[in-house]
Amino acid sequence: YVRDHAEPIRVLVTGAAGQIAYSLLYSIAKGDVFGKDQPIILVLLDIPPMLPVLDGVVMELQDCALPLLRDVIPTDKVEVGFKDLDAAILVGSMPRKEGMERKDLLKANVAIFKTQGAALDKYAKKTVKVLVVGNPANTNCLIAAKSAPSIPKENFSCLTRLDHNRARSQVAMRVGVPSDSVKNVIIWGNHSSTQYPDVHHAKVNNHGKEVAAFDAVKDDSWLKGDFISTVQQRGAAVIKARKLSSAMSAAKAICDHMRDIWFGTPEGEFVSMGVYSSGNSYGVPDDLIYSFPVMIKNKTWKVVDGLEINDFSRGKMDATAAELVDERDTAISFLGV
Repeated sequence: YVRDHAEPIRVLVTGAAGQIAYSLLYSIAKGDVFGKDQPIILVLLDIPPMLPVLDGVVMELQDCALPLLRDVIPTDKVEVGFKDLDAAILVGSMPRKEGMERKDLLKANVAIFKTQGAALDKYAKKTVKVLVVGNPANTNCLIAAKSAPSIPKENFSCLTRLDHNRARSQVAMRVGVPSDSVKNVIIWGNHSSTQYPDVHHAKVNNHGKEVAAFDAVKDDSWLKGDFISTVQQRGAAVIKARKLSSAMSAAKAICDHMRDIWFGTPEGEFVSMGVYSSGNSYGVPDDLIYSFPVMIKNKTWKVVDGLEINDFSRGKMDATAAELVDERDTAISFLGV
């Protein structure tokens, strides 16, 4: 039963004719993300050549006959796409083509996210929550935030929940428990192969008894070796097997991330999100979008402070920060162009 008087919220998905969106839109429209009694207006933005495909997606959403879905607006215009938004999920980005230098990829994406940041600044609500998914996600998110000076930096985040879910699941499978029996894994840093999946603070509920992840797994060399590289390389492994990128799991992670922003994290649990690093207590350089463990309450995230960082972790956290500083500096050099 949907409350008739609930005002619909406006939710934008960019790259809406693409793979991830195809797995994502149904979950949003069904109420899995913003609540079962929250009506939704879905705004679907893509580039002009994709508009015919987008029409098909709109037809399908209509044909799902979902009671919460009040309207679907397909568009290729930013002034339509970004108007009065409550939430923006920026999935669309320039994918890396074969033989393309990382620098060229950055340059193309800086242009896209500068435009989208400016559009958020001009047309969206100042309370809009912005989730950047399109890669390189951390740096794209930073560029969008810098291009929207009137929207608080705290309203921007990038997706590392997929990596978080991957880490959680790897530990759960290793121990032989359901994935929700593993909590407080951390993804530090960049959503790239330098990210650091950290289980030093993770807990496993092993048949009713909560133990530290290292004690539950009982295989330190795996946790410090193959576990980390498996999570770091998982996206590439999926592409190799499927010949397409990880769309179903990415969509699920987007839902998890946005639902936690909307409704908060469970007591005593933290999740991983790429957020603005300035003023953090872990010695990560300021002015980056860096993935930290966060707790969320009243739609506001807070980095979990006071976790002990050993030398092993410190080295990995610094390495991914160095990559992000380099990415940021390259991207900012393109901003003026």
